[in-house]
Amino acid sequence: MNQPRVRLREMLAKPQMIVAPFVFDCLQARLAQEAGFDAVYMTGFGTAASRGYPDLGLLTMSEMVANVRSIAGAVELPVICDADTGYGNPVNVWRTIREYEDAGAAALHIEDQVWPKRCGFLAGKQVIAMEDMAPKVRAACDARRDANLVIIARTDALQPLGWDETERRARAYRAAGADLIFVDGIKTVDDLNTYAKRLGDLPLIYNGDLLPIDDLAKYPFRVTIHIGTLLAAYRTMRDTMRELKRSGKIAAVNTGSGVFEEFIRTMGVPEYQSLEEKYRN
Repeated sequence: MNQPRVRLREMLAKPQMIVAPFVFDCLQARLAQEAGFDAVYMTGFGTAASRGYPDLGLLTMSEMVANVRSIAGAVELPVICDADTGYGNPVNVWRTIREYEDAGAAALHIEDQVWPKRCGFLAGKQVIAMEDMAPKVRAACDARRDANLVIIARTDALQPLGWDETERRARAYRAAGADLIFVDGIKTVDDLNTYAKRLGDLPLIYNGDLLPIDDLAKYPFRVTIHIGTLLAAYRTMRDTMRELKRSGKIAAVNTGSGVFEEFIRTMGVPEYQSLEEKYRN
């Protein structure tokens, strides 16, 4: 039995909102676990960026699955995963679900964008017909072998088609069997309020950082995936690189600041050293 999936189901049955920070590698996932989060979100945007690509549908399913397997193997937390459009028709979605499930995903979302898709906050998105997406949701639900695997249906219809069509799709995908509904591209507090008002009777995911977590917890969202960690990591690395190039040093940290020791503890060096001692001849 996959314990992270069981824990995610148990958390979803409780009234408290789950907060899952964006991560795209194992180090970030371990830091989230150390910080005390209950789940992490494997971002497609970040996974693509870590491989040098924009989030424009350039990564393959196998590349995404490889990252799922790495992150799920590095932490004990449930890993909620981006699965793009499912990488094809309902038969492709079937295989995608099996691959993500085998890799250790606790939850995953598929979306109704036209392939190649793009980041949910970019302009120019297009969506497939609702009648073409609903069978993909059904296929996703049927394909799972572990009933605890959470299937999330995402719609990107808000930007191109507006709220009426977005609500129609969200309710259709829920009727098709999705455990959670995810409307992406919420850019304003007004949209956030409309999301909660129009669809608050459904189990919802919110993607963003428009309000502090304590304020978001007052909304009817079961899960918030928080993009702020991704943006902060980018800015910190960018500024550190610029500082080193400009001044020849990094003022905040050095090998004598204790950060290196924290780093090796996070990566489990003491545990591996104990194993070395155990099996030393």
